[in-house]
Amino acid sequence: MLRTNSSDSSFRKQHLNPADLPNWSESFSQVVIVQTRDTRTIYVSGQVSVDAGNKVIGHGDLGLQAEAALQNLSKALAAGGATPADVVRLRIFIKEYHPDQAAVITSALQKVFIAGQMPANTWLGVASLALDELLIEIEATAVVDVSG
Repeated sequence: MLRTNSSDSSFRKQHLNPADLPNWSESFSQVVIVQTRDTRTIYVSGQVSVDAGNKVIGHGDLGLQAEAALQNLSKALAAGGATPADVVRLRIFIKEYHPDQAAVITSALQKVFIAGQMPANTWLGVASLALDELLIEIEATAVVDVSG
């Protein structure tokens, strides 16, 4: 579903809930796009390892869950007209994080983002996520130049 707020002509705001992502539209939008004349900023809600049918992928496996969350992130970005190369900021929430898990998360990130051009990134260890089975959640902000 697409919702647009055009009350201010200096920018346009859209709320997206792509069909190939879990549908939690009663709680939040998966993607919010703010477009000005020259720039489209895409805000992606925290993506997790849940398929479009709301089934958890990779029970107990941080690596599989990170990869699935990043696949969902790529789908969300595409819905907003962006790619992982447009991402400027990530926030990663890891359930009961331990530093020895860093290599698994870094490996998953390196499959999606270009080495040497990684987005700004904050990792946060948390006690829990929205569903007990989830181990990682990744949110992003992307910026696309639309002036050309």
